[in-house]
Order: sequence, then structure tokens, then C-alpha cells
Amino acid sequence: MMVDGNAEQAARKTQHSTDPEALVQRLGRRSLTVATAESLTAGALASRIADVPGASVALLGGVVSYSNGVKEQVLGVDAELLESRGAVDGGVAAQMARGAARVCAAGIGVATTGVAGPEPHQGKSVGTVYLGFYVDAGVVQRLRLTFPAECSSEDTVSDRGALSGFRLLGLNGDRKSIRKASVEGALQLVNDLLQTEPASLPDA
Repeated sequence: MMVDGNAEQAARKTQHSTDPEALVQRLGRRSLTVATAESLTAGALASRIADVPGASVALLGGVVSYSNGVKEQVLGVDAELLESRGAVDGGVAAQMARGAARVCAAGIGVATTGVAGPEPHQGKSVGTVYLGFYVDAGVVQRLRLTFPAECSSEDTVSDRGALSGFRLLGLNGDRKSIRKASVEGALQLVNDLLQTEPASLPDA
């Protein structure tokens, strides 16, 4: 499933609905930790979270993985998957997210990979963005989290009991606006994951 839209409008709309400070507080109340793996956004997602005072209660760290070598050697993305599908792919995004969670020992991993332009890359058009996510099985069980809307599952990550998948964005805009919309979209994805928690569960 793809979420289409103008990058600048998408960024503005998501900024109104996802406040990093509220997200950090929500993660903290649930004793949840998050780690990032970023190709397209090159650290901007981690920086956006770290702008929040006290973000260390939730943000453990992140990996900027511009090259396939870093994706493979640091994050553990499957080399054959990278070779067959390329770096701009939902499975790669999901494996990046899992790798970030594992490297940083976090309960949730979130990843960005895509094409910001100015030219298409590996057969993918400018504005094609995959936001990957991974939630550790223990977190899934404790909070009874389920798949958020507008996301696809990914069978290249088969950790028993864990949640893993991606959200595909089709964005129109320049390089700067696509990267900004991707950051806001990744924050929204984490927020949407937490929204799947049953309302009957306690806040902490």
C-alpha cells in the first residue's frame, strides 16, 4: 500500500499530528525505547527526536547507513536482498529497522530508505520512500501491539512474535521537502504503532 502526496503538505500535516515531545513522553511512560536506521534522512530523524529535552528516556541511538556496506555489515541487512531488490525496498527498510533495534538494544526500530532526488535511483522514481519498523516480541506481547494501518508486512524478517513491516510513501517535491516529509512520516509511523495498543491497557 502506498501513501501518496505532496511532500511539503505531507510534512506540514504530519507535524500537526505528531509532536516529538508527546511521542517521547508516551514512549517513556511505557518504558519503551527506540533506535533509528537512516539512509535517505541521514540522521535527521534521530536529530528530530533528540531535539526534545529528556529524549534519552526513549532514544537509545541510531545508525546512518548511506552505503549498502553499512546496511549489511552494521545493520545485518541480507546481502542477497540488497543485490536482488536494491536499497530502496520495503524488505530492506524492515531489516534496517530490526538491525537498529538490535545494535542499540531498543524495543522499537524505525528506518528510512528512499529516493530524494534529483534523479531516480535503481529504477525507483524520485519520492519513493520506504519507512521500515520493527517491534521486539517482548514489547508486542506486553502492550499487545498490532499492525498499523497503511503498512505492509515483510516476510524477510521472521523473528517469532515480533512485528516487522514497512509503509510506502509516494511523495512529490524537491529533495529537501521529501527528506523532511520522510522524517515526519517516520515519527507518525511510531505514533501509529503505539495507537494499536488496546485502550484497556494501563498508561505505564
